Amino acid sequence: MMRLHVRSKRARDLAAQLAGKRGLTMTAVVIQALEAELRRESEKASLADRIALIADDLAQQAGPNGRPVDKEEIDNLWFYPNA
Repeated sequence: MMRLHVRSKRARDLAAQLAGKRGLTMTAVVIQALEAELRRESEKASLADRIALIADDLAQQAGPNGRPVDKEEIDNLWFYPNA
């Protein structure tokens, strides 16, 4: 097993601060923090999934009478008139 050596004073200070607030050891709070971040990463939707949700939401807002947007309208939204 490889050992983990934390050389960063800031990392040690943060771990000690959290350990003090929770009444745990620094090792325990580091493990909890890493587990929480791994859970958060595994629960993240992919970029493609997030974009699909946004596209679906916008399509619902447009309703059945939505219309295509041309390049000039898009340019105007981005403040590129006559680009």
